[in-house]
Amino acid sequence: MSTIKLGIKNNIVLFSTLVLINLFVGFMVGLERTILPIIGETHFGLTSVSASLSFIISFGFSKAIVNYFAGQIADRIGRKQVLLLGWTVGLFVPILVIFAHSWWVIVFANVLLGINQGLTWSMTLNMKIDLSKGNQRGLAIGLNEFAGYLGVAIMAAISGYIASTYSLRPEPFYMGIVIVIIGFLLSLFVKDTSKHLQIEAQTNKYMGVISSREVFKRTTWKDKNLSSVSFAGLSTNLKDGMSWGLFPFFFASAGLTVGQIGVIVAVYPAAWGFFQLFTGMWSDRIGRKWLIAMGMWVQAFALWWILFVHIYALWIVGALILGIGTAVVYPTFAAAISDVAHPGWRATSMGVFRFWRDSGYAIGALLAGILADILNISWAIGLVAFLPLIAGIMIVLHMKETLKSSPL
Repeated sequence: MSTIKLGIKNNIVLFSTLVLINLFVGFMVGLERTILPIIGETHFGLTSVSASLSFIISFGFSKAIVNYFAGQIADRIGRKQVLLLGWTVGLFVPILVIFAHSWWVIVFANVLLGINQGLTWSMTLNMKIDLSKGNQRGLAIGLNEFAGYLGVAIMAAISGYIASTYSLRPEPFYMGIVIVIIGFLLSLFVKDTSKHLQIEAQTNKYMGVISSREVFKRTTWKDKNLSSVSFAGLSTNLKDGMSWGLFPFFFASAGLTVGQIGVIVAVYPAAWGFFQLFTGMWSDRIGRKWLIAMGMWVQAFALWWILFVHIYALWIVGALILGIGTAVVYPTFAAAISDVAHPGWRATSMGVFRFWRDSGYAIGALLAGILADILNISWAIGLVAFLPLIAGIMIVLHMKETLKSSPL
């Protein structure tokens, strides 16, 4: 263990491999991002917005639940084993979508996609945090999320292009099989980070062990810092669940082609991913609290911008602003959780946070579908924008700065 050292530079090969792996994790989500809502309408005759968004609801809830247990499992059996399990589950996703004969098969495929994402993305994130020093966590998380959402953006654009050139199914989903195989093979070569975690735990002054139930309570409501971040995370992904489900319908109703919609849908996660290269590192220098608050407010503004402009170029600008607002908060969320949680239960606390955050996908899709069916799509977008606005206010009122000056 004496040869094991913390720090990104000291573990650059393993760290870089994990960044590359999360690019492929993001590819899996991007594969569906542009075209699956349209498949529901054109291939399966879905007329209700709520029914069309059911695949996001299944994805969100399964990912949230798996996030919660993934941290606990990883604390017991190791990160690498959980990562490999996630890729194994992911192989069934594109195969099911290719051969789906009814919509419930698509919904079930997205349950498996949620499991895949909950296991693989959680583990690449936790392993990077294990390798990093305390004052590098924002940078580490930013690089992880950059790679993941760059993957989402790239594949959202590619799948939209392939769908417009060939067809919505099966051609785009052939790539999914290749993505899973490459992701699994890369994961075989990574080393588990348990020894790095032991070193950090030994240097931490507090060595107590608490139950998973107590971690859940602290992260959800007892600890003001952890609970404020959890609510802001839920609000962020609630907004994203709504955007994922409604943006294709919103822009299609404005007369845009599938290719044009693919560009807008890709710009949002591209900005989300790219700017995390800077915002994570920025939070290591200036702190977490105000970055989170400002990022939440920028997201609300961007949704209202998209709603009230009517020009393709300005919609692209709105998607860019929305991505920047999300990029400001995403690595900062996880860095703040890491600041507060002890290494011995950090993965479990991160799992609880990610449970609430990714529940937002399902809640956002469900709420957006109901509002769109009762009112209309524009009203649904406008009303959902109030959630990140409120979350930003709660951060200001309840959260304290969590960034520590300690190198660990």
